[in-house]
Amino acid sequence: MNSVPAVRRLRAGDAEAAAALVRSAFAAQDAATDPPSSALRETADSLGAWIEADGGCCAEEGGALAALLLWAERDGGLYCGRLAVAPAARGRGLARALMAEAEREARRRGLTRLHLRVRLALPGNLAFFAATGFREVAREAHAGYAEPTTSVMEKRLDP
Repeated sequence: MNSVPAVRRLRAGDAEAAAALVRSAFAAQDAATDPPSSALRETADSLGAWIEADGGCCAEEGGALAALLLWAERDGGLYCGRLAVAPAARGRGLARALMAEAEREARRRGLTRLHLRVRLALPGNLAFFAATGFREVAREAHAGYAEPTTSVMEKRLDP
């Protein structure tokens, strides 16, 4: 089994590579989502602003970003957004390593929960987060949709 590369903080200089990674990872989802993911429209400017304001972490392979996770302190917890793993790097434990780093970051900040949103059309993603300790706390519909499109999930952390 391959060892998981070291996880490090995202830096402002990672923004262009981060945007390309997010777009390629979300374009390679298991199923199409309706509405399409806004991740497909991420740019170096939009991700650079997120990295600068709130932060995140990444893992590299061969000198290139292989996976990343953005986070932000919101609603009394650490919100995890834009978990992206390059299609060629999937199945190597990178997503788990990044989620573990998010948990460490939340604890460093004295926060007692992680939270995120997952599209209902992506059962593999829902199963991944459930397997890492998240539970659904609500369902939401995108604007203009009568039925829920998203699962709101959280993971409570022991103090």
